[in-house]
Amino acid sequence: MELVVLARPDTPIVSFRLVFHTGSVDDPKGKEGLTALTARLMAEGGTQKLTASQLLEALYPMAAELDVFVDKEFTAFSGRVHKDFLTRFQDIFTDVLLAPRLDAAELERLRANAISDVENGLRSANDEALGKVALDALIYEGHPYAHFTGGTVQGLKAITLDDVKAHVQRVFTQDRLVIGLAGAVDEALAQALGSRLSALPATGAPRVELPAVPTTAGRTVIIQKPTLSTAVSMGYVSTIRRGDPDFFPVAFAMSNLGEHRQSIGVLFTELREKRGLNYGDYAYAEHFIESPGTTYNRTNIARTQQDLSLWIRPVVPANGVFATRGAVFFLDQMVKEGIPQERFELMRGFLQGYTRLWEQTDQRRLGYAIDGLFYGTPDFLEQYRQAMSKMTPRSVQEALRRRVQPEALNFAFVTEDAQGLAKTLRSGEPTPITYASPKSEALLTQDRRISSSKLPLRPEAIQILPAQQFMEK
Repeated sequence: MELVVLARPDTPIVSFRLVFHTGSVDDPKGKEGLTALTARLMAEGGTQKLTASQLLEALYPMAAELDVFVDKEFTAFSGRVHKDFLTRFQDIFTDVLLAPRLDAAELERLRANAISDVENGLRSANDEALGKVALDALIYEGHPYAHFTGGTVQGLKAITLDDVKAHVQRVFTQDRLVIGLAGAVDEALAQALGSRLSALPATGAPRVELPAVPTTAGRTVIIQKPTLSTAVSMGYVSTIRRGDPDFFPVAFAMSNLGEHRQSIGVLFTELREKRGLNYGDYAYAEHFIESPGTTYNRTNIARTQQDLSLWIRPVVPANGVFATRGAVFFLDQMVKEGIPQERFELMRGFLQGYTRLWEQTDQRRLGYAIDGLFYGTPDFLEQYRQAMSKMTPRSVQEALRRRVQPEALNFAFVTEDAQGLAKTLRSGEPTPITYASPKSEALLTQDRRISSSKLPLRPEAIQILPAQQFMEK
């Protein structure tokens, strides 16, 4: 066990973060979703002392939070409570790990929810998430990252209560655990919590040895489903992650291209504001999962292998290929031409302030500190701000030319007319667009360049997959 303590005496709130080095990479083949379902059953299914409903009833009068999130390599149990209720909450929170009820009826309830999340959520209700997961499956094909963290339909159906009980002992162990405490905490609380959690199994299954990801480029998957729009995700497996000397300049450049849900990005300006193509267009130097209620990336989704990606929120199908070409065009332009000085200073000023919002809560500060243990990047955000103060347009462009390859992109589309889209992509023919209002000649000239630009995809490597088959098994 490792311990991270961020004491802050000016708050009455205590934040807990128990992060295990386990995730969907530990799902056995044929039982995809086991880690996520097990963690959810532990967090929501009650303890030996409390049923699931009694657990909720106990948390409510304390206004306490207890949650869990599972990613590829990490599972984070988080808790938050006023110090007046600390003793009671700590008992409940640790019982979730040490004495989970693991009730058969609760397993069936949560299994049904998990299957619905795939069938009715991922496949049917969320084209944006579907495109992102499809891109993961494409670029990580054959790798433990490939399947949806929440599982596959057949994998979830195959899981038994005995599987869950065994998995608890295999992966939720002391040697995989980082304990995080923040807020109204002291040494006595840290020692008490560590002592209590020493009742976890000391060791379990060996950690999964992740294979190298083969380099692929130009592959395309089109998920076919009834929908009024076309969602687009593109990206490739990246060779950089936090701690790499080129990470900060590449992260800066990708924020310049499309910081998540911020109107300052180049793609947002060019594709939405100037052309009215869609709502938002974003770009990421590392895997991105939005933290609920924010516009920021989650913490504790650290990964051994990272990916660089661009996300085009759904567009009118007739403009789907043009929007895709536009995103690639502006990425390529940034790599080849760099970021103009005035634009560079604008982004630096924005990010020097915006990054402070990423650490505005104790839970997020804990998350970054724990991620820093994995990546070897203590004080990560302060390091980023210091690095930005020394960057120049030239140094950023040099990093981009070394590490960012638009020609390496792979593509995932979600649309109804999959055959028509595939035909257009294979043909490589221009895809001009029209406007309902007048546009400048400069923009129209640029449009002609975009509409005829070559996408870095291979016509023979385009596959179509019905949504109902995606993440089935």
